[in-house]
Amino acid sequence: QQIQENLNKQLLDNLVSFLSRSHSDFQEKTTKWTCRMKFREIPTAALVLGVNVTDHDLTLRSLSDVLQDNITPYVALLEAKDCPGIKNLMQKLMGQLMNCDVEVDSLEDENCVQVSQNRIRCSMPSLISWYESVTKKTDSETPSKKRNSSSRHWQSPPVVVIFKDMESFTTKVLQDFIVISSQHIHELPLVLIFGIATSPMIIHRLLPHSVSSLLCIELFQSLSCKEHLSTIIDKLLLTSRFPFKLGEKVLQVLINIFLYHDFSVQNFIKGFQLCIVEHFYSQPLSVLCCHLVDMKRRVYSLSHDQCENIRRLPSFRRYVEKQESGKQIELLTNDSFLKEETEKLLEDLHVYHENYVSILRCLHVFTSSLPKYPLGKQIRELHCACLENQVWETEEYESSLQLARMLNKTDLVTMLQQCVEILMSSSGKEFDKTVEKLKEFLTQFQNLEAEASQERDVSVSSQQELQKKTDLYHLQKTLLELKESRRSKKLTKFEMLRFEVVDYIDRLVRKYLVPADNRTLHEIVYFNAATVLRGHLNAAPRTALHTALNNPHWYLKNQALKCDGGGISNKAPDICIVYKLHLECGRLINLVDWLEAFSTVVTAAEEANADAASTDQVDDIIHARFIRAVSELELLGFIKPSKQKTDHVARLTWGGC
Repeated sequence: QQIQENLNKQLLDNLVSFLSRSHSDFQEKTTKWTCRMKFREIPTAALVLGVNVTDHDLTLRSLSDVLQDNITPYVALLEAKDCPGIKNLMQKLMGQLMNCDVEVDSLEDENCVQVSQNRIRCSMPSLISWYESVTKKTDSETPSKKRNSSSRHWQSPPVVVIFKDMESFTTKVLQDFIVISSQHIHELPLVLIFGIATSPMIIHRLLPHSVSSLLCIELFQSLSCKEHLSTIIDKLLLTSRFPFKLGEKVLQVLINIFLYHDFSVQNFIKGFQLCIVEHFYSQPLSVLCCHLVDMKRRVYSLSHDQCENIRRLPSFRRYVEKQESGKQIELLTNDSFLKEETEKLLEDLHVYHENYVSILRCLHVFTSSLPKYPLGKQIRELHCACLENQVWETEEYESSLQLARMLNKTDLVTMLQQCVEILMSSSGKEFDKTVEKLKEFLTQFQNLEAEASQERDVSVSSQQELQKKTDLYHLQKTLLELKESRRSKKLTKFEMLRFEVVDYIDRLVRKYLVPADNRTLHEIVYFNAATVLRGHLNAAPRTALHTALNNPHWYLKNQALKCDGGGISNKAPDICIVYKLHLECGRLINLVDWLEAFSTVVTAAEEANADAASTDQVDDIIHARFIRAVSELELLGFIKPSKQKTDHVARLTWGGC
């Protein structure tokens, strides 16, 4: 929540500034507002939020809260599904402004709302009279109360109407509301905010020029959802503040869902929360996934069973195999010795995370400035590459080093300065010598400036001599000599220093960016169950539907519905009986035969009932139940009417799930 508030702060500040300008024009009755009154223009903010529609609600509600806390209490948030007509829109608008919940079906007169004991007609004049009465009441309050209210809200605060999903509103509703509002803009300080998912051009596509000319539009652009996601990953995952980590495959599942499905940061965070719940629920040693302050106490409070769980971890077993025989016996038999060793290993894992994040940021400084971005432009791409395997063995890393060896001095100096800042701000204690070495490189680059200027003077003089030799023979001879000298030319001091810098960064990468899977006890803090996560997030509706219809006991947990051997229970819901019968048919299903089979199953337990109703009544009821079940199957897409035979239906699904 803090990260999202910080990311939206600039956008919200710009909108508040826009509202303050619009409101001051109205309140001071300046010439600018007088001109706007003549043209009946409504101040309008076109807020482009992007295609991640599921995130719009949070952003707009945050905007509504900020406006209500600091500017005006009169804020209405409208959705297209609640406003099919202008009457419904006015009803919702006045209901929200007057702080009363309004249901269309509960009112006898759709043009009125109930406020206390009074019924107010939903119209613009009624809204204006209500606004004037409310503002006059505020002005007539005692000075102390007025002073307290004015500290939070402005005097004569504007009425802000937020259209959450503008593209979903019908053109007629928007046109009617804008035209009506423009006729009363000199009486009501109305401000519109359009939430737009696609492009600002949608305003001109929905509204004709005669209507859009009534709006004084200012454009606002929210932060890109990809930048938003990168910030979330940077602040939540690439930090040593939080001990819980995501494995490479799990992180890739969440990122793929984000990139290829919805671009929703909120859904990414929900997936991240699901990973936390699943990890602490399924991993018995997740109690050790904590900060160093609590870690020692928790390690020494482990039970014998939890110590055995540590010994079963694959990474710990690999660690034991590398030890000498005496230590192996102690680790496998002595719980106290195991706890001491576990404490050291978890501290080493914490130090590994601190160093990993710092060097990853340094490597990202280099790779993000290279052309074509071999390792990706975003740090999340580089992080996934480092988690997947040893990044220095990949072709992308090799090509990145080759490109880095061709960087100019200005870029190299800038990158080294950024790396020094990153390492100095890091909490890792191993980077003092690294910082000194990088500062030494910076000093050497500064010393090369004087020598570079001398070399430039020499090259200029050689070019002047070459220009003097106009004879063709001497010119060819000089060019051949230059060519031979370039072939046998040694590396300059700058090129040697550049190679030294890149090689030093390469050594840091090989030392600190080892994949987490190679660290002992990484299972305690890393969640790697990508298959489990994919099963939760990637829905399989056909499989779930088949299970529900074929085996209703799976969901309803009713023992009477449990059938063995593929039988059909007459106590199952009608749609389940019809579905299992239709699985036994071919491409075309005869409705008469289907009805007879359904009737046989349903009446199997009713034949012995002597007090049953007459046969005709039973047949009518069964017939009605069958028609309803078949209609439900058609609605779900399992069958459709057949044009070949009127008394048949065609089956649409085949194969098992």
